[in-house]
Amino acid sequence: MVELTTEDCFGGVVRTVDDRASKLCDPARLNPVTGPIHVEGAAPGDLLAVHFVDITPRRDWAISTTFPHFGALTTTDETAMLHPPLDEVVWVYEVDTDRGVLRYRARRSDHEVELPLDPMHGTVGVAPAEGEVLRSITPSAHGGNMDTPEVRAGTTLYLPVNVDGAQLAIGDGHCRQGEGELAGTAVEAAMSTVVIVDVVPGAAPAWPRLESDDFLMSTGSVRPLDDAYRISQHDLVGWTGELLGLDPLDALQLVGQTGLAPVGNMVAPNYTMVAKLPRWALGGARAYDGLHERLRHAGAEYLARRRAPSGAYGAEKDHHQGAA
Repeated sequence: MVELTTEDCFGGVVRTVDDRASKLCDPARLNPVTGPIHVEGAAPGDLLAVHFVDITPRRDWAISTTFPHFGALTTTDETAMLHPPLDEVVWVYEVDTDRGVLRYRARRSDHEVELPLDPMHGTVGVAPAEGEVLRSITPSAHGGNMDTPEVRAGTTLYLPVNVDGAQLAIGDGHCRQGEGELAGTAVEAAMSTVVIVDVVPGAAPAWPRLESDDFLMSTGSVRPLDDAYRISQHDLVGWTGELLGLDPLDALQLVGQTGLAPVGNMVAPNYTMVAKLPRWALGGARAYDGLHERLRHAGAEYLARRRAPSGAYGAEKDHHQGAA
């Protein structure tokens, strides 16, 4: 069990509607992550399971912004256009964790609406393979800035281990985010997060996978978007075939008729697609011998202890904190 805190993607320096990330933030320090967390016993070729027990905003405010030359509907350094970038506008959201909501306020009209709080982490990854060095904003086979709302509490993320200790890093907390991260930023927030980490020897997936109580999910993070789609679907078809003992074309047919394909992000240096298969289509088959269920149960027990009277919980908290 590991308890950690993360800063928002702006490093906490954008706090008001008058602040400008383009002026205040060092581009080399955008999207900070907490880590690396060394996982004892994890070796190249293993699978690292990261189960998200709890993700809670640390502040009663969060930030979103349009950013010059960044986003899915503006000119960027990789999609060159003659028109100028979007205006840089900042939205400050009020966050009410007790009620589970945040408040959107339009900047150029009087429209307001409460949105459901749905905390997640946009960036979770391990050290890349073969000594490659990537910015934290770049998603790839190691994980990274996939920006899929599926990385929420109750979900288990499966990552390939490329170096001894895996070197897990987590950051880019979002109070909520629409699929695709259309505006370039989500509702960016500092988070207090609890994860459980486990290792499955020799089971590294080619690309990050996820499991929730309702879905199995595979990811692909490359450009163009259609190749990210193909990677995610290819992995899910193979995973489904392994679990059910199906011929590849039978697995293709099952995934093709029951699967979903949400966009993770379409704004980072690589785009991310997610392929989802409902667990009811598996007929009771369990991935990794039921690892998600075991971690989910352990996480529920941890939360129950944390909510217990302080005398009953204190010693237990000290025992678990920082133990990977």
